[in-house]
Amino acid sequence: MLEFLENIRQGFNKLEANSKQKELIKVLLTEKIVSEYNNKIYFNNGFYYGKMDINSKGDGFLQASFLERDLLIRSKDLHSARYGDIVIAKKNKVKKGRPSAIVVLVLKREEEFSLVITQMLKNVIFGKCFKTGLLRQLSVSQKSLKALPIGTILKIDNASSNVVEVLGHISDNKVDEKISMALYDRVEVFDKACLDEANAYAGSVDISFYPNRLDLRALPFCTIDPIHAKDFDDAIYFDEKNEILYVAIADVSEYVRAFGALDNEALKRGFSIYFPHKSIPMLPRVLSEGICSLNPNEDRLCFGFKIYFESSKVIKEEIFEGIINSKRRFNYDEVDEYFQNRIDLKECNYIYALNELTQKLRNNRLNKGFNFLTEELRMEIDENWQIKKTYYEQSTRSHQLIEDCMLLANKAAAKMCPDLAIFRNHRSPNYNKITAMYEELQLLGIEFSGGENIYENIKNIQALADELNIRAEVDKIIIRSMKKAEYGHENAGHFALGFDRYSHFTSPIRRYSDLILHRLLKALMQKNDKLFSYLSTNLENKCFEVSSLERLSDKVAMDFCDRVYARYFHQNIGKRFYVKITKNEEITIGILDDEFKGARIFIANPNVPLFSRVLVEIYEVDLISAKVFARIVKDV
Repeated sequence: MLEFLENIRQGFNKLEANSKQKELIKVLLTEKIVSEYNNKIYFNNGFYYGKMDINSKGDGFLQASFLERDLLIRSKDLHSARYGDIVIAKKNKVKKGRPSAIVVLVLKREEEFSLVITQMLKNVIFGKCFKTGLLRQLSVSQKSLKALPIGTILKIDNASSNVVEVLGHISDNKVDEKISMALYDRVEVFDKACLDEANAYAGSVDISFYPNRLDLRALPFCTIDPIHAKDFDDAIYFDEKNEILYVAIADVSEYVRAFGALDNEALKRGFSIYFPHKSIPMLPRVLSEGICSLNPNEDRLCFGFKIYFESSKVIKEEIFEGIINSKRRFNYDEVDEYFQNRIDLKECNYIYALNELTQKLRNNRLNKGFNFLTEELRMEIDENWQIKKTYYEQSTRSHQLIEDCMLLANKAAAKMCPDLAIFRNHRSPNYNKITAMYEELQLLGIEFSGGENIYENIKNIQALADELNIRAEVDKIIIRSMKKAEYGHENAGHFALGFDRYSHFTSPIRRYSDLILHRLLKALMQKNDKLFSYLSTNLENKCFEVSSLERLSDKVAMDFCDRVYARYFHQNIGKRFYVKITKNEEITIGILDDEFKGARIFIANPNVPLFSRVLVEIYEVDLISAKVFARIVKDV
């Protein structure tokens, strides 16, 4: 939105507008905010755009890069604008004093809803916003508010300030899931139209309906997933004799039709959300854990690739629509044990040969790509939603086998795509971020003489970090310096993986991006240009939206875990824990490194050496922001 408004400020060609931009231009012309001249749109004098900031007094400030100073907007002139909203304001005509303005149009709300907790001030009940900490009046009578206990959590419509939902009370552990979902405007329940569509496919696959599909049910496919997984996107089979790898992916596009109610809801969700105790699926469970999931010993529709090898090199790839019947459901831990002990898996013994092949493929891939020692934190909670266990999940051979099989399928899918499709792009880092990373690493004692080749420099840094036994920590700094991977309608390559073309094909149950790609590939297989064009409608915006939803889904899960940690520390104020310092710039942050691990803790003591392990004492916990504060009592 801001980019589009900036284009208007400089003169936007109306003929280049997409459908959404045309609608907005029509509104702006009607309100006389812009004018048209020779098919170009310009802002009229006195109108400005930007993001809203709001102070504790309730006054607003319009922030825009092209303004020398933020425009003051008094609380009475905000006209329902809230913190983070993108607005258009009209400057007041005043000769003296600070420049001020009035909001004339809210173009995009940072959030449609806000979450507040009731607090009393001078016998008046206000709502304190979870995200901003600001107090706001509510469009509810004080009599109704006083009937609720102080500390009640309410979901508020930002436009009207009306209460939409009472979530519960801050003292209840089990309100945390509702808080995390509501903070990011996520919902668990599907509406009736979605459920009706999904339930139409409930039951088993009738293979007589699919005479043209490749029947692969005789092949001993298997799935390898986390132990608690309930939705199985991918299955594999390796024909050792002919050196052919089959990667079969759940054929979700057969059940979720483009632009239907179910598809619209899947796009709105974008991704499944995974909490420690449950998942919030992108698709109704009757699909995600039922007929779409490649469950063992059940006929399932699939969409995948046959990948042919010769001397451990890919020589050919063939896409297929098929039917499989997975014979085994493995989890990562047991496969790792099999690799150590090599017991007889009968018809699934091929995973041993596939393990050797993928190790070779991985070694070759790392000649161009990177191997980052990343650790994923896992949390287990009990029936009272209190922490039972935390641990870091390592990337073992079983994980790497599946990862490399999926990379092969994702690369094969990207190869099939024309210039306009959906790609998973990871651009190379910019010079400023790389320079800042070099400076940060030098403070840790990592001295190196780097050239212009970023790839070689990072490899050298990792080698030095191995010698100092701080590889995992250094890898985090390197990753932080890089741009985030994102979805794009044009190919830009994948820097970290070292691939010229890459996309996401292998998880359509839990990622909407993969569902888009499946449909596009099927249109290409059918040589149906009209269908491809239809499915590509608004593809650029969809890629941007899915990238945003990916980050949002991650935030929901992290927010919930932060709240579980906060409740644990709230019961342990005054107690001491070991943490490892991970940030010591403007603020000092440590990560819990004790019996439980992974919690983020804000440290009062400044200038603490990075990666040092210290003993801290918890002195404050804010359950609203889920922040934990501590002071160092002893260096280790």
